[in-house]
Amino acid sequence: MDARTDLRDLKATVEALDRGETSSTDLVRASLDRIDESQPHLNAFRVVRRTAALDEAREADRRRASGERLPLLGVPIAIKDDTDIVGETTMFGCAGTFTPKDTDAEVVRRLRAAGAVIVGKTHSPELGQWPLTDGDAFGHTRSAWSREHTPGGSSGGSAAAVAAGLVPAALGSDGAGSVRIPASWSNLVGIKPQRGRISMWPDAESFNGLTTHGPLARTVADAALLLDVVSGNHPRDRHTCAPLTVSDAVGRDPGKLNIALSLKIPFTATPTRLDARVRTRIAALAAVLRDLGHEVTLADPDYGMMFGLAFLPRSMAGIEDWLHRLPDPSLADVRTRANARTGRFLHGYPLRAARAVEPRLHRRVGRIFDRFDVVLAPTTATPPLPVTAIDGIGGWATDKVITGACPYAWPWNVLGWPAINVPAGFTEERLPVGAQLLGPENSEPMLVSLASQLESVLRWHEHTPEQWW
Repeated sequence: MDARTDLRDLKATVEALDRGETSSTDLVRASLDRIDESQPHLNAFRVVRRTAALDEAREADRRRASGERLPLLGVPIAIKDDTDIVGETTMFGCAGTFTPKDTDAEVVRRLRAAGAVIVGKTHSPELGQWPLTDGDAFGHTRSAWSREHTPGGSSGGSAAAVAAGLVPAALGSDGAGSVRIPASWSNLVGIKPQRGRISMWPDAESFNGLTTHGPLARTVADAALLLDVVSGNHPRDRHTCAPLTVSDAVGRDPGKLNIALSLKIPFTATPTRLDARVRTRIAALAAVLRDLGHEVTLADPDYGMMFGLAFLPRSMAGIEDWLHRLPDPSLADVRTRANARTGRFLHGYPLRAARAVEPRLHRRVGRIFDRFDVVLAPTTATPPLPVTAIDGIGGWATDKVITGACPYAWPWNVLGWPAINVPAGFTEERLPVGAQLLGPENSEPMLVSLASQLESVLRWHEHTPEQWW
């Protein structure tokens, strides 16, 4: 890869632009060309903004020449297709004829204010429901590590784009692990921030408070930089939190931490177990943490069955709300329509009860932080799934596949607390797996500091996929 158009490191890209070693026009054109080359194979993007992005890149070069400096001025970035940008449709994995948006989402406004050039919108499964990125509207998105496997979901297009070096970083969204799962299966860092850290506007909240935007990148520093750029609130957000800067924590010594290693699977309605290949990688990561001087002890948060009762109404009611936005709901997957019917039933009292129980869950799960600083857990129970794992099967069979593979991430969406996926290595088949660092409210700086320390030893960003496409 030409050093002048290397798109594998966000901070290095910014620094190269600042030093005048490359131009935004060259970087954006390289990004667009790589997207075009990969698209028939990876299928990471739904929208590619070639003309608009090149115009914005030339303008960024003019601004730089005049002496202007911004955090991401002229840097190509991708966003997930659940996020509005002027002039493009937001299809969120669905079929139909959609109307282009006339207003940017707040997170896009902040990206533009930082100078980023948004090269396109990445694929998501229908309404972000599944941890695989595929659908009748666009086919399969494939992993940069293996054409036979999914990059994860629902932010799978963003993960595939970053892992393949099409963009140096991308935004996803996480409502039940949808940033952390594809980060895990793509050898990336993925941050689910504190609820309210990033605005979801034009929605006051998303999926009844479960979902937040989050960055995907190769390194902790890159993910932290993108998180800082997009953090902040719209006046009409339902959830807000006090501002903080997480980039300052990169490279900072976290001190000696007490870490709970939790392998227990939270409550699920279907049989689940931790794959031995994932268990091995998590155990190895725990050993690294011990070598770094941390105390690592087997211990589990007290989840209980109540967690599922708190999650399901918020999730299913959110699907039902989204279905009404579609231009033709009858085109939705039969599984989506079934979930929406469930959501219609769970509106009203069940949804209010799910919200009301959250403070009790904070107290119950929060007790583990009386003894520990961080919880270390698998991000997924299995290595990446085959791209066809849920093709042509019914709703209950789909639920068994996705809960069997991904039972670990969703509780932190109910709590609204921060979590980071860090790469945990590879299986013998060279498939990536990841681990979650889970913290209490507003603990992003501590998690970033610990993740950065791990990265300095494990150097996961130096492992890149062969270009099979």
